[in-house]
Amino acid sequence: METGASRGLVRGAREREMHDRDNRFAGTAGGGASGHPNRLCYKEDIKSLGRVAIVSGTHGDELEGQYICYEVARRISRNPENLAGVVDIYPALNPLGVDLASKVLPVTGMDMNRMFPGDREGSAMERIAAAVVDDLIGTDLCIDVHSSDIFVQEIPQVRLNEEFAGRMLPFAKLMNVDVIWMNATATVHEATLAHSLNIMGVPTMVVELGQGNSIHMTYGNQVVDGIFNVMHEMGIWTGEVRPPQQPAISSDGKVEFIRSETDGIFLPRSKHNHFVNVGEPIGEIVDPMTGQLKSRITAGRDGLLFTLRNYPVVYEGDLLARILTGIM
Repeated sequence: METGASRGLVRGAREREMHDRDNRFAGTAGGGASGHPNRLCYKEDIKSLGRVAIVSGTHGDELEGQYICYEVARRISRNPENLAGVVDIYPALNPLGVDLASKVLPVTGMDMNRMFPGDREGSAMERIAAAVVDDLIGTDLCIDVHSSDIFVQEIPQVRLNEEFAGRMLPFAKLMNVDVIWMNATATVHEATLAHSLNIMGVPTMVVELGQGNSIHMTYGNQVVDGIFNVMHEMGIWTGEVRPPQQPAISSDGKVEFIRSETDGIFLPRSKHNHFVNVGEPIGEIVDPMTGQLKSRITAGRDGLLFTLRNYPVVYEGDLLARILTGIM
């Protein structure tokens, strides 16, 4: 018969076993020998190990990456013996912006993702941007996580610059996203973190999902599964992974942008992440004062509805939806 004392001994033994296990895998996690508090690694010699970086919080109102960083770290901490490389996590490059739910840098009003690669001899923010880049140099792969703004919602997608798509597309296909959108080089801002790192030889892809000022855990888990797929392919993760889904792939010229032609309240009439046909209803814009229908929004082309407005108040020219056409 098990007594309270024996249960206590068993519990104590289990706690000691877990403590010993944690010490056994302490390595350089949490900034041990490496001096990087954001680094997950359980090997003594890291010079020959593969390294992946997960970056988020460049825009303070884009919070989907907070959950992704947490979930990656949580899964690794549960099975540290499966980590065969280095994972660096940067959850909030713009911490003041995160605190204030601000897309831009507070006080200055500057967009941090228009300041890279920075300048070591420049202003304070330019020096910070340069320090971020310096810290990421040498990474085998950087995953730059973004959300949409507070107005529209995005299904999980990877966005690639066509200039670097050749080397990045194999990684993007492993990311378990719904869409891979290849942007023409002319439409890509050169001062973004992703573009700057790619130019400097650090393979980087942008992941976009969800909506500003919110966290969609289902989307986040989908992307985290993809991150572990990529790490497994790179030899950084030796544990089990889930096979990635097959993404739809398209380019700039095959994306239909649907914008509002009037002011009012937008009522969606189609499901997000849904294939639509030409003429199929996307939504309506109504006048709440008069009860009148002001505009019917329909699909102009066949394709996947991968962006849909969630915020109801619209003005002329506001983005309502995006449809991915010409899917490969």
